[in-house]
Amino acid sequence: MEVLKGSVRTYTWGSRTHLADLLGEEVPSPHPQAELWLGAHRDEPSRFDDGGRTLADVLASDPLGALGPARSARWSDKLPYLLKVLAAEEPLSLQAHPSAEQAEAGWAREEAAGIPRTASERNYPDPLPKPELLCALTEFHALAGFRPADETVRLLRALDVRALAHHTELLAGQPDADGLRAVFTTWITLPQRAVDELVPALLEGCVAHVRARGEFTAEARTLLDLGERYPGDAGVLAALLLNRVVLAPGECLYQPAGSPHSYLAGCGVELMANSDNVLRCGLTPKHVDVPELLRVLDFTPGRAPLLHGEGTGPVTRFTPSEYFSLARCAFDDTGVGGESAGEEPVDLGVEGPRIAVAVEGKVRLRSAGGQEQVVSRGTAVWMPACDGPVTVAPVERPALAFVAADGLGPG
Repeated sequence: MEVLKGSVRTYTWGSRTHLADLLGEEVPSPHPQAELWLGAHRDEPSRFDDGGRTLADVLASDPLGALGPARSARWSDKLPYLLKVLAAEEPLSLQAHPSAEQAEAGWAREEAAGIPRTASERNYPDPLPKPELLCALTEFHALAGFRPADETVRLLRALDVRALAHHTELLAGQPDADGLRAVFTTWITLPQRAVDELVPALLEGCVAHVRARGEFTAEARTLLDLGERYPGDAGVLAALLLNRVVLAPGECLYQPAGSPHSYLAGCGVELMANSDNVLRCGLTPKHVDVPELLRVLDFTPGRAPLLHGEGTGPVTRFTPSEYFSLARCAFDDTGVGGESAGEEPVDLGVEGPRIAVAVEGKVRLRSAGGQEQVVSRGTAVWMPACDGPVTVAPVERPALAFVAADGLGPG
């Protein structure tokens, strides 16, 4: 076990308080801090306490010890996931991610076409999928997946925007994935002059609905906020079709391949496959490749994909993908206090290469070989496969820590 130093990404949508406070730095921070990265991503691999080595260096020098023989072969000597602490004060772009097959085929096409991997129009800088989950640390707001079509028809009728009447009836006549595809495709391909007329009309309908305290007031407020931040963006129209989700602390949202989503506001722990493949739908000045987006999107309507973890006691595990699993280790202030007070350590239930980060209090990690590491708030620890099974216990309560691993299970 070794202490791992993450890298802070300063995107404009980030918070000036949450990550700075977590890391014990000056609050407010000089610039918005959006994500704390913990992993071996090629753009910014995490470093060890000695400051010289990166996690990528360790994987390259001893892949068998770091990953284990089976995982070294399965993941081609790479760490398959990237762990983040995310703090959003403004909405992120509306986006979706490809499946494994789509990513491999898209990457091969763009490689053959000679598109530089750093080009702004590149959709597939690597051949990997990018499923992801987010576990809320605070109340967290998001758009995720296509809402059941009949509910969207009710929303559109409640907003009562004359310019949208045709699209409303189109969806009412075909309230399924094909109807959603037809409406979404129409909106995302509108000429800019049409978008510039339709979005203000939609926002007027939202204002009237909010004033009337209508059934969809929360959705209308979100659309008003998006319309103010992204005037003339077709993504504001696309947001009409998506589930609006509010997560309580501890709840998890999963984004499988093809699911359109946007994180709106809040703080959470995010875990994803270690990929950069993003197809944007809107709410961004960046490149939007509409034909490729339409190939990737899954228009199946339904509720937002909330995850229900497994496990009893303080450790809950979420394993939606072979690329990653997340163990949430929560020790409230009603217990006996910690190991020193006689509390038994709890098996994490995950093996292979692991990264732990504490976001509240302190926990003690102990490997099968007797290694120990106290992890305090804002600190992360790397645990290679060769450490074997690891237990966790609180040093002080309350304590909250997360442990990332791959999703392959024991062995």
